Amino acid sequence: MKCSKKLHNLMCMVVACCCIPMSVASESRIELIAKGFELPWSMEFLDETTLLVSERAGAIKVLSLKDKGQTSLRNVWPVAFGGQGGLLDLAIHPDYPEEPWIYASYSKAHSNGTSTALARFQLTDGAITQHEELFVSNAISSGGRHFGSRIAFDDQGYLFLTSGDRGERDWAQDLSNHAGTVIRLHADGRVPADNPFVDQAGAQAEIWSYGHRNVQGIVFDQDRGILWIIEHGPRGGDEINRVERAKNYGWPVISYGKEYWGPIAVGEGTHKQGMEQPIKYYDPSIAPSSLMLHKGDLYAGALKLRHLNYVALDGVGHVVSEERLFESLNERIRDVVEGPDNSVYFLTDQGNLYRF
Repeated sequence: MKCSKKLHNLMCMVVACCCIPMSVASESRIELIAKGFELPWSMEFLDETTLLVSERAGAIKVLSLKDKGQTSLRNVWPVAFGGQGGLLDLAIHPDYPEEPWIYASYSKAHSNGTSTALARFQLTDGAITQHEELFVSNAISSGGRHFGSRIAFDDQGYLFLTSGDRGERDWAQDLSNHAGTVIRLHADGRVPADNPFVDQAGAQAEIWSYGHRNVQGIVFDQDRGILWIIEHGPRGGDEINRVERAKNYGWPVISYGKEYWGPIAVGEGTHKQGMEQPIKYYDPSIAPSSLMLHKGDLYAGALKLRHLNYVALDGVGHVVSEERLFESLNERIRDVVEGPDNSVYFLTDQGNLYRF
């Protein structure tokens, strides 16, 4: 069969584009959108031209992409700022603005330490109104580590919140503790009746999965029906996992990482019956900070190795390849989202917002 000249030329263009490495193509299109954020942690689009950015010390900035102006929301509630804690993730209700709720995770102070908490609020004339605290983890620790704190919604409207192990490893295997888990709630904070441990004596009803170390990236893949997470390992052993109901992801019994104090494997090894395997692990660690799905593939911010980590997936969610983008920026990438314009936006610890 003979192809038309027009079709032949088009096919040649497609082949040529596919042969260009993503790093080459994307590096040429990066754009600095805004700068000056202080300890930023998360960002969410309210509409096509308005972006919310959380700052760990307890501020939420409103950025206009039209004129690049920044303002601060009024009436932000107190958070426990210190260590890795503070005002952390932001999420918008999937039916916003018909359901005008914005969600935030943060570290909350207690008399004997801090824990991860979740609230929702509405916006009125640049101020926070209708503030409601929905969930407070019982994983209270005086240490300032491993709050987890990423938020995602699935296609049924359930809310998922990640809770780190707080630096207390064994808590991640204890179902009486919210540490090292993925939490599942209704959008108003109620516990779903079909959560896996609702009827188990001594277990926390909010838990969906457990055995995690410190999940700092979560996203729901509607096309494949998969809830993806990315979590910090110790020295090596960062993981991408498919989160499923009631599953145990092994920390600290199994891990691909090593102890910080020496070249000794953590736990009992890398495999154990009844514990899940990651779809990908990183050794050495990249220190993942966030996770986004874009055109069927995953993107994760990297803190330690300072790049945007691109993971290509096949149709059923197997890893095809990995690429490390924007290493030349030498910035710790804290959050990455897909914008309403289908561009990728990422936020760095240095206070810069980029688009490509």
